Amino acid sequence: MASLTLHLSSLHNTSTTPFILRSTPLNLSTPTQKPFCIRSQSAPVLSQDNLKKLAADKAVESVKSGMILGLGTGSTAAFVVDKLGQLLSTGQLSNIIGIPTSKRTQEQAASLKIPLSTLDLHPHIDLAIDGADEVDPNLDLVKGRGGALLREKMVEAASSSFIVVADDSKLVSGLGGSGLAMPVEVVQFCWKYNLVRLEGLFKELGCEAKLRLIGDGSEKPYVTDNGNYIVDLYFKNLIKDGFGAGKEISALEGVVEHGLFLGMATSVIIAGKTGVEVITK
Repeated sequence: MASLTLHLSSLHNTSTTPFILRSTPLNLSTPTQKPFCIRSQSAPVLSQDNLKKLAADKAVESVKSGMILGLGTGSTAAFVVDKLGQLLSTGQLSNIIGIPTSKRTQEQAASLKIPLSTLDLHPHIDLAIDGADEVDPNLDLVKGRGGALLREKMVEAASSSFIVVADDSKLVSGLGGSGLAMPVEVVQFCWKYNLVRLEGLFKELGCEAKLRLIGDGSEKPYVTDNGNYIVDLYFKNLIKDGFGAGKEISALEGVVEHGLFLGMATSVIIAGKTGVEVITK
């Protein structure tokens, strides 16, 4: 197992204590995986934003000039886009083209003068980098709490490699394990009909379905970049068969996409309080 020694001067930390990052292949030979762990040697405690930036910088090391890149959405993905803009401006990267997964990522990338395009013009993507809301031991994911699940899945499914960047709070023993939302994008027409059907699919898992609202006390539904609503599913018990659950959800008329990203990630960079770990299949 290879280790890389990193210094945190880029994060304005005065400590010269070396920071250990370990790249760990994931063992899928047994159905029960050991919990993830973060390994470090005398590493300083980092803020959440510094952890995200460190993990994002590590992910961007895989980017090469001339690549077509899938640009993710969310707080950690924003650090990735910032780093790409910086490397382009200094000439350390050139001739990359980004395929954004949301309007806000498109706006951020454009402000940094990152060349942008679409799947229509570039249907084959070299690498996508994005965050995740849950990561299980098999590197299956829940994504889309930021509302961009449809475009994220389209872009990342078209990518030869997909690097996920997340903090250690996103690690779960099984999908649905965080108790937080697993989003399903639905058409606005008869959304309540589909909310009831979605909740009924997973009654035995203690599922509760809620229409996502825009927040701040408003009763207005959240509307995705594609003009759809989101029904959030909250599970009291783990989703034991992710592929089966995804198939059942997708079979419902009026469902556009779900937030189960299964078998898609090629590696995951996990940021913890004392460092980061790269986990690969």
